[in-house]
Amino acid sequence: MNLTTLKQFKPSEWEEAADGYRHTGDMAAKAKDQVENVVAAGMRTSLRGAAADAALAELKRLAANFHYTQVQCGLVSTALNGFAHDMEAARRKLLAALDDAEARKFTVGPDGSVSYPAAQPRNGVELPPEAGSVTGLTDPTAQAVGRQAANLDPNPHAVAAQEIADRIAGAVTAATEADEKWAPKVRALTADDDLTVSDADWKDAQSDAQGVRDAGKAYLDSIGGPPEGGTAKANAGWWAGLTAEEREAFIALDPALVGRLDGLPSDIRDEANRVVLDEKQAEYQLKLNSIPKPPANEWTWITAGGYPSKVHTDEWMDWNRKYGDQYRHLDASLKGMSAIRNRFDQTGERGLPEAYLLGFSAEGNGRAIVANGNPDTAEHQAVYVPGTTANLGKVEGDISRMTQLWRQTQEATPGANVSTITWLGYDAPQDVVKDAPFEHYAYDGAPAYRQFMDGLEASHHGPGEPHRTAVGHSYGTTLIGAAAEKGDLNADDVIFAGSPGVKVGSAEEMDVPKGHVWNQEADGDAVPDIGRWGHGGSQWRLGGGVALIPSDEVFGANQMNTGAEGSGPGATKGVEGHSGYWDESSTALKNQALVVVGEYGDVTRPE
Repeated sequence: MNLTTLKQFKPSEWEEAADGYRHTGDMAAKAKDQVENVVAAGMRTSLRGAAADAALAELKRLAANFHYTQVQCGLVSTALNGFAHDMEAARRKLLAALDDAEARKFTVGPDGSVSYPAAQPRNGVELPPEAGSVTGLTDPTAQAVGRQAANLDPNPHAVAAQEIADRIAGAVTAATEADEKWAPKVRALTADDDLTVSDADWKDAQSDAQGVRDAGKAYLDSIGGPPEGGTAKANAGWWAGLTAEEREAFIALDPALVGRLDGLPSDIRDEANRVVLDEKQAEYQLKLNSIPKPPANEWTWITAGGYPSKVHTDEWMDWNRKYGDQYRHLDASLKGMSAIRNRFDQTGERGLPEAYLLGFSAEGNGRAIVANGNPDTAEHQAVYVPGTTANLGKVEGDISRMTQLWRQTQEATPGANVSTITWLGYDAPQDVVKDAPFEHYAYDGAPAYRQFMDGLEASHHGPGEPHRTAVGHSYGTTLIGAAAEKGDLNADDVIFAGSPGVKVGSAEEMDVPKGHVWNQEADGDAVPDIGRWGHGGSQWRLGGGVALIPSDEVFGANQMNTGAEGSGPGATKGVEGHSGYWDESSTALKNQALVVVGEYGDVTRPE
């Protein structure tokens, strides 16, 4: 890089190229959505058989190619914009220095040297200094020495010339460093010349993104990130203020950040989180493949004290010490990721709408927030919090519950615009005995739930205000209660199922209009009466210390029927125990759906 090249550099040419890649990525994204949500969804609605299954498999591969193209184009576009940004910053410094040189009648050579004229007479007295020339320096020590020498020069122009020469050299050096920094990053943005998007391809994309992110720090800093600890409304305002290029830069370089920001549009969060899902699934699968599988001979029998006993083999114990925890985490997380993908692949089945991945992480117990239908345009939203033992590895059942609830809302009110959401956005207790009695899981997770509910309001742009229902099961009800107790719960209705207690002792404390707290306790569900001693609330007007739960009449919740109703085609079945509240064709599910769509008059009560 030299002065002439930098002076003639045209950032607009690189920005136009970036726009071209961005538009190509947009086309790939639209093609992916068309394949997944129109073509494949339509086939699932109307076609069955081996040929249809084979065609759907090919469409899935085609959609994966479009998605990979979208991600790679986003990286190339952002890299080109980042390079243009860094080069333009250096060019502005150069042009400013050249302007100063011209204003002082200095001459700048092609190599960046600055020539200055002889000093003019002062008060009629001729000064001895003659014209001179200096070369710019970039090393701080050399600059100090050079400027000290200029100060000793009796020609007053020497100091200004040296300062300008140093600025020119600094600008050229900055441009050279930008070129050397970005060139390998851009060259790395290549793909295999085949039509298979493999785990290795996504791992490479993850590495490419890290490289561009490292190189583009100054570019992202110039854009400015979201407000630290901002509200959902503040996040929405930040996003609305970005240009299309700036939004793409954040999605390309920090999709995890974009995906977890409450208040951003659901389609944006979905786009970002699907990138994180693709890359993390590839990373975990490659890691799992590198670990030896558990030995087949896990168990053996020994005789102790005259009695046979089943114990782990020495071979398995050795494997478990070396790899067990990592293997189980990777394997369970991958099962959860596959469950999320399976939901994507169900779009169109029995009218099921497009799925939106509003949150995802594989760290720790994992996070997964999956919506059936776009909550930003829905007239009715239902946000479900699962309870004890919920984690990414077991998320399939929780996703299925909200799929069932969405379908039941269409039975209750055909054509209703509903979005049902599985919110695994907290660390749930993992053990019924060791963890579930403690309240900190609820209080730790409550702020995130409130923020998510506020985010649904901030991102909504459908007709009118949406009707929002908080739905909780088991310990999930405890979290919803904690959310209402410690802050404002942005909901219109609350549904509790199998609640062990919600930390408050009255429906009036749930931040919803009077008469809009609903409860279900199925026959044989032991959790409510056991859990009340740890999570029940009190009503001081009763003297305090009373472990009240939503199933208690004095709590003030509307009790909904969970038993069998009717006969013939329209009959609904009863449920028993702690886990059947979302069983298909059940009375419990029917009543929940009626609340979600606001058909309160049709809700049935226990006899």
